[in-house]
Amino acid sequence: MKQATQAIIFTDIEKRFGAQPVLRRISGAIGWGEVIAIIGATGCGKSTLLRCWNGLETIDSGQLVVNGVDLTPPSLKAADLRQLRSQVGMVFQQFNLFPHLTVLENLTLPPRQVLRQSAQESTNIAKFFLQKVGLLDKANAYPEQLSGGQKQRVAIARSLCMHPRILLFDEPTSALHPEMVREVLEVIQTLAEEGVTIVIATYELQFVREVGTRIFFLDQGQIAESGPAWDLLTQPQTDRLQAFLNRMNLVLL
Repeated sequence: MKQATQAIIFTDIEKRFGAQPVLRRISGAIGWGEVIAIIGATGCGKSTLLRCWNGLETIDSGQLVVNGVDLTPPSLKAADLRQLRSQVGMVFQQFNLFPHLTVLENLTLPPRQVLRQSAQESTNIAKFFLQKVGLLDKANAYPEQLSGGQKQRVAIARSLCMHPRILLFDEPTSALHPEMVREVLEVIQTLAEEGVTIVIATYELQFVREVGTRIFFLDQGQIAESGPAWDLLTQPQTDRLQAFLNRMNLVLL
């Protein structure tokens, strides 16, 4: 498939849960190789936006194209959704590993089911990515035998096994002990340096400053401000972003 000119294009998208609006006429675009940080207070719509971009939620209005796949209802087809899921990975807050499967089995299951890889091929690829995240020695361990940081790195490796063009991270460090946050962020930073298109909803603003190319600041379901990461963190243009940064006690080194 020919690569789309932009990784994600979204125009006036809206999402409601019942009568409650969650996303309000949000527009923008994300280029290939960008590292986009989505920041904002709890409940502002960050997770919902990511879930729409991965086809886990459908938008109510507007237009949405991800990796060349039109996710605008009613044009979305089951085949399009399968294609999207094979090339757009998502890493959640709570890891979502199967507890009854080993680490290696957690990694090989999606490629075998979705990409129809052989057992040997999927195993070789899984071991490669476990090595990449520093956990090859945990291949035969079960999730309950891992720390939180290790579980999240396994979840990232699982997404990489699908060879995604785009990786979406939904607050990947929020459930981790502070000492484990850095090990996960270092893996994400390595992926960014390798040119993977990354969108991350996060409160780790120092990480955003170091790695992010642009920021979308969400407030009450709208993009209240967007622009280069350093500019928004050092010179916010709206009172709402300034208040958010003050609440986060951001100190840029």
